[in-house]
Amino acid sequence: MKRGQLISLSFVLLCCTSPPASPPATTSDPAPAVFHWPVTVADAEAFVAEAEEQLATQWFETGRASWVAANFITQDTRGIAADSQAELVALNQQLAAESDAFANLELPEDVRRKLRILKASLSMAAPQDSELQRELSEITTEMEATYATGRHCRPDGECLDLTAMDRRMAESRDPNELLDLWVGWREVSPPMRGQYQRFVAIANLGAMDLGFTDLGELWRSDYDMEPDAFTAEVERLWKQVEPLYEALHCHVRARLAEHYGPDQVSLDEPIPAHLLGNMWSQTWGNVYELVGPAESDPGYDLTGILRDQGVDARGMVRFGEGFFSSLGFAPLPETFWQRSLFTQPRDRDVVCHASAWDIDGLDDLRIKMCIQITGEDFFTVHHELGHNYYQRAYNQQPPLFQGSAHDGFHEGVGDTIALSITPEYLVQVGLLDELPPSDADLGLLMKMALDKVAFLAFGLLVDQWRWQVFSGAIDPADYNASWWELRERYQGIQPPVARDESSFDPGAKFHIPANVPYTRYFLAYILQFQFQRALCEIAGYEGPLHRCSIYGSQVAGERLNDMLELGRSKPWPDALEALTGQREMDASALIEYFAPLSAWLEEQNTGRSCGW
Repeated sequence: MKRGQLISLSFVLLCCTSPPASPPATTSDPAPAVFHWPVTVADAEAFVAEAEEQLATQWFETGRASWVAANFITQDTRGIAADSQAELVALNQQLAAESDAFANLELPEDVRRKLRILKASLSMAAPQDSELQRELSEITTEMEATYATGRHCRPDGECLDLTAMDRRMAESRDPNELLDLWVGWREVSPPMRGQYQRFVAIANLGAMDLGFTDLGELWRSDYDMEPDAFTAEVERLWKQVEPLYEALHCHVRARLAEHYGPDQVSLDEPIPAHLLGNMWSQTWGNVYELVGPAESDPGYDLTGILRDQGVDARGMVRFGEGFFSSLGFAPLPETFWQRSLFTQPRDRDVVCHASAWDIDGLDDLRIKMCIQITGEDFFTVHHELGHNYYQRAYNQQPPLFQGSAHDGFHEGVGDTIALSITPEYLVQVGLLDELPPSDADLGLLMKMALDKVAFLAFGLLVDQWRWQVFSGAIDPADYNASWWELRERYQGIQPPVARDESSFDPGAKFHIPANVPYTRYFLAYILQFQFQRALCEIAGYEGPLHRCSIYGSQVAGERLNDMLELGRSKPWPDALEALTGQREMDASALIEYFAPLSAWLEEQNTGRSCGW
């Protein structure tokens, strides 16, 4: 459970609770604090200390309940999780409201920062009305359960869960099957549409109770800058990477048109969303063999290597732990191996979405993931452990400082570790016998870009949609149309069949029903390259950035740990400076990383009509 995300219930990648079948017994509201006026600095310090104690206790209880609900999806576990979440919502909301009593005091910086975090870290704000708090909790748990238990039943009677559909989307090249899978999964989300509209209305009331105009403004206030300034900062970063994204899009569209024909892919229109090897078209690595450089092979198949060597799910995690051990980090606690979920059970539904958990703010670290023996999941395991090691590094901080400098840091740290899964690293750990020739670099860069660069547009637009929904700029009657307008504008993607407002395609993406802010991933995809460049320099590496692995560099590990231990005790520019020497997020390291590929794409796109 990720500390500092007060009522997101942590989960780094998710918050997973499930709804009761009928309304559970009403829990009593927390007793409001009694202040004697005028309040003093000592009052504020005492309030913060008591708030942290209460929150730490409730985080622990809610984390355990949510873990059980995500791993044993039943009416009872949904009810227990909903009860616990409702108590946490009420406590969060009360403490955030009471913190206003100290707004006009001159306070020590750490106290002032903790009071701000009490408000700004809420990913879901609930009104002070206990009935609305209960309704909000039930709506969110219901939406998550609908998503987690979704199935698509085909005409032949075969029913597929999302894991199975994901696998087929990655492997199939039959446009009819891909269309069936794409449409089939989106049959799961229409029941959420009315629930989501009601969720927005209630959550906005909660944000307004805290002094924000809407929930989106509350989210954007948690970045040590004004909300409008943060919006501009995100756009600035996008403009740095947009030319590279457009060059990749142009090449991928041309190659897909060659494979599928002009009746499926037009060279002057957005790419049909079902042909990119991923249920949401958010990453494109699964179509590498259709769009990669014809003259350049990556030199190895990591999925094949893992399977040939008999690596199992637990073995995948051991490789990840070994990476951190090589940097000087202590091994994971034994309870991690006893309590984590590594494989999908055969006897029950679980929420398979990969996530890292910190249950107690001390050492009860876990991951929950239905690990597949694939190269993609090998990277994901390293990423998830990045969260766990970050969680452990800041566990000496006070509870309100147990979190990342901003949410993009948490995701970025995990991804930085995954960037070091280079051929050099695979040789060092015995998964490769020898390094592929350097002329394979172009293929490796293309595979990386199809995931990292292709993701940037999607990572940006999810919250662009939500911010406008929360503000009222997008009317409920236009939920679906606006979603696809943004997907076309940023991604150059279009639906393969007509979509109307009877659908709710945003709800087919986990983070919408689970109410997990998404801009963190966009920021992480920028920061990971900035982190990596700095760590490679610290490790003394000389050479192309894309060939660098920090595996085995304890000096790099020490510098990384220095940043991790800060948690969120300092503004994020301070944390960034501690690792990189820079105080501004910067995409130039990403551009440097992909420079050889960028030059190749420019050659390939000569004479093509790019854009959409």
